Amino acid sequence: MDTTLQEIDAARRTADYLVKNVQISLVHLGNADMMDAGWGARLRQWARLIKRDVATLWIAARDSRTPLAAKLVAAAIAAYALSPIDLIPDFIPVLGYLDDLIVVPLGIMLAVRIIPSDLLAEFRTRALEMASRPASRIGLAIVFAFWIAGAGVLFWWAWLRAA
Repeated sequence: MDTTLQEIDAARRTADYLVKNVQISLVHLGNADMMDAGWGARLRQWARLIKRDVATLWIAARDSRTPLAAKLVAAAIAAYALSPIDLIPDFIPVLGYLDDLIVVPLGIMLAVRIIPSDLLAEFRTRALEMASRPASRIGLAIVFAFWIAGAGVLFWWAWLRAA
């Protein structure tokens, strides 16, 4: 498949994703017009869709039919989103929440583009059926390792400056 066809296919899948999310949003809001819904309702719906898509990526990362590149991206985003530890802690003003508001949605958009659409639809259905949220101990370990490595580099740098 040449680049133009790949771009068209990616654009089609992105449009399908947006249309499905709008349809789901309308159903969850009782078929109310999205423009008439308050910002709080739209924000809650956006959060529900993010939660569903994170669960979808968690399922995709564990499925053997998912291509390797998509599996790696899906696993990384799901681990980051499900991990109780952030790369930038939430108590840091603005930046703490900004990383969650940027990294997770952009990662989801990337993963949605590279997961085959038939698998994505199946995974989304399974995610909607899931009753409990998955725990990502591997994601916790990865983020914790980044924090330890960052602290080690910081202490090493401080030790060199002091010497």
